[in-house]
Amino acid sequence: MALLTPLFAFLYHLPQVYKWLLKPYYISSLFMSVAFLLVRKTPGICEHLSTQREDGNSCDFDWREVEILMFLSAIVMMKNRRAITIEQHVGNIILFSKVANVILFFRLDIRLGLLYLTLCIVFLMICKPPIYMGPEYIKYFSDKTIDDELEKDNRVTWIVEFFANWAPECQSFASVYADLSLKYNCAGLKFGKVDIGRYSEVAKKYRVSTSPLSKQLPSLVLFQGGKEIMRRPQVDKKGRAVSWTFTEENIIREFNLNELYQKSKKLGKAKGEKFERPSESVFAPVPEEEEPEAETITAMDTESKKDK
Repeated sequence: MALLTPLFAFLYHLPQVYKWLLKPYYISSLFMSVAFLLVRKTPGICEHLSTQREDGNSCDFDWREVEILMFLSAIVMMKNRRAITIEQHVGNIILFSKVANVILFFRLDIRLGLLYLTLCIVFLMICKPPIYMGPEYIKYFSDKTIDDELEKDNRVTWIVEFFANWAPECQSFASVYADLSLKYNCAGLKFGKVDIGRYSEVAKKYRVSTSPLSKQLPSLVLFQGGKEIMRRPQVDKKGRAVSWTFTEENIIREFNLNELYQKSKKLGKAKGEKFERPSESVFAPVPEEEEPEAETITAMDTESKKDK
């Protein structure tokens, strides 16, 4: 039953993901995930394998192999409870299937175990998961453009994803973020991305750690008037991210996107009208810069001139 749940989820989403599923990376991963099954069940090969079964049938699983596979299914089920996208579901199945294959091959024959482990390392080095190439309304920043874009127009609110191409979490989140940009992008609310794996200075300036141990990738930061208003995940005193799930529902709720979108799209409806100041945000107010003091000084000057 533990294996049927992700299987049904996979079949349900199959019409949406068949294009990327047929790419060489996933086809190769699928064969590597079932390698031990093929070796154990293929006539002409399985007869030459050792077994601990009482009946001596080397073409069927023994009790220890069944135990390992059941343990694998339990781990996959627990990991997939927090999976966001179908890519994460499939990725978890592939990852732990390879781990189980390594254990099973080493238990069967150390030479087969070393061969399979070598193939996994080579595959990891030369093959990368396909990058999301679907529709999106996202502007990609570099270390030279991000500051200028965020400060160009104080009326525009930016949601920026800090990511790294090598992080599996960022790869899985790409389709979710792209879908949000298609739904909520407007004249006053824009979506951006910056690869901090490539631009390390940007990571330092905006205090996003690229260390896998920090669990800060990806990070979503909301900017208004060029200033940071909020970010997810939050970071504790030790520099580790507070556990947070990057689902579309969580992002809409935490960033209050529906209300923010209604306010922000006014910039496009009334091109010549004055747009609402960032201080009228649905988030914490941004203090106005020196304007009240300037008005007070002007009033005092007027009174002094009248007295004269």
